Amino acid sequence: MIKHRKLFESFTYAWTGVMYALKENQNLRIHFIVAFFVALAAIFFKVNGFEMGILGVIILLVIAAEMINSAIEQMVDLITTEHRKEAQIAKDVAAGMVLVTATGSVIVGILIFAPHILKLFGWHL
Repeated sequence: MIKHRKLFESFTYAWTGVMYALKENQNLRIHFIVAFFVALAAIFFKVNGFEMGILGVIILLVIAAEMINSAIEQMVDLITTEHRKEAQIAKDVAAGMVLVTATGSVIVGILIFAPHILKLFGWHL
């Protein structure tokens, strides 16, 4: 019984973290909105299951990177309030992680959706 309660509590803490991140992080909200439209586009273009899986993994990767970035920024702010080069580097590298994953997701999106969009206009690769 106690183990079940602790498991439930851990999910509650995790959900609280997701809700906090969505409330406080504008970029994360943007990623969720873009993910929603990507999912709609995938349904509209009837992408196959493999492509849908890739899109899902990429979406989760970008969202996870943004949440890790937020956690790192909060931790750095907790550790030091003074402007230090090392703190700025940690924040910049974390933000760079999000940039790299988001850029990669755009490339993957182009590779998956381009053939469907071209087909819609009657063009073929």
